[in-house]
Amino acid sequence: MASSITKNKLQTLDKFLSESRLAAIVVHTHPDGDALGSGVAMQHYLSEVRGIDASLIIPDKAPSSMEFLTQGEKIIDAEKSPSEARKLLSDCDLLIVQDMNAFNRAEGIEDALKDCKAEHKVLIDHHLNPDLDSFDLAFSQNDISSACEMLYYTLKGLGKPIPERTAFALFTGMTTDTNNFANSVYPTTLSMASDLLQAGVDRDFILDRLYHSHRRQRLEAFSDMLHNHLTILPNGIAYMIMTSEMFDAYDLDEGETEGLVNIPLEIDEVKICIFLKEAKGLGHYRVSIRAKKGWSANRIAKECFSGGGHELAAGGKLWFPQDISSKSDADAYIKGIAAR
Repeated sequence: MASSITKNKLQTLDKFLSESRLAAIVVHTHPDGDALGSGVAMQHYLSEVRGIDASLIIPDKAPSSMEFLTQGEKIIDAEKSPSEARKLLSDCDLLIVQDMNAFNRAEGIEDALKDCKAEHKVLIDHHLNPDLDSFDLAFSQNDISSACEMLYYTLKGLGKPIPERTAFALFTGMTTDTNNFANSVYPTTLSMASDLLQAGVDRDFILDRLYHSHRRQRLEAFSDMLHNHLTILPNGIAYMIMTSEMFDAYDLDEGETEGLVNIPLEIDEVKICIFLKEAKGLGHYRVSIRAKKGWSANRIAKECFSGGGHELAAGGKLWFPQDISSKSDADAYIKGIAAR
């Protein structure tokens, strides 16, 4: 069991769940597999095991690549249905925040989260620097693979059966956040995987949907980015920049660039890879950073991109004109980081 999951905390959580009737589960903006996996998993646990009316709120659209997980689920897209999301946050008696360390990670509904008057507020996360003051109870530690793993051991500690759909979602989210067991893998991660496989989770189906069901456009975009837009600097920093015009030209869906930042790390001399993708019309690049052992993605994210994360996987943003005068200056900005 993860070290932050104590008997007293589990008893408190059990009490919160026993007293709650309407729950809002919230994950971070641009939800990835771990966010969606942990959210769907918790929604099914609350509704099937605890009899709580629970809905998952996502700040914006889920990627099409995760439809096999989200289709038919009780999910509110706050960008598409802002009134419905805000009403739930206003009415709920239980707020559960997962896979984000603070309300500001849920852009668009941050103010509604701050105004939420839920009797009980719970955090389940694996990122650095959690905003503990905003919650009544927190299960949070960073030496763990994913929010899904954190949630798995939390639910296991409560001692009640884990629904089939919860187990499926947990395995899916853990798989994506470890890049199919390529990084951030701990002994507890493998124990979780073994437990869920023994419980009947179909890993082959999950892997097929995650890694063998992409559109041709995605592969063509990756090929072009790696062949024509990958720069490798002498000190081992590699980077790629994708403008909104390039994104549209590739005919990509949101979420289809997931995994691109990992590929240059297969090259021996590359120690860190930085991927910038322009957020269309919002005046910034979204930044993903991956690093090899001994290098710090988190430090670069924190010091250079107003972000953070883990040592080997982190992210942030690069704003224009606040950080750089225009989006065309991103290349020079990264070379400046490398020089420092």
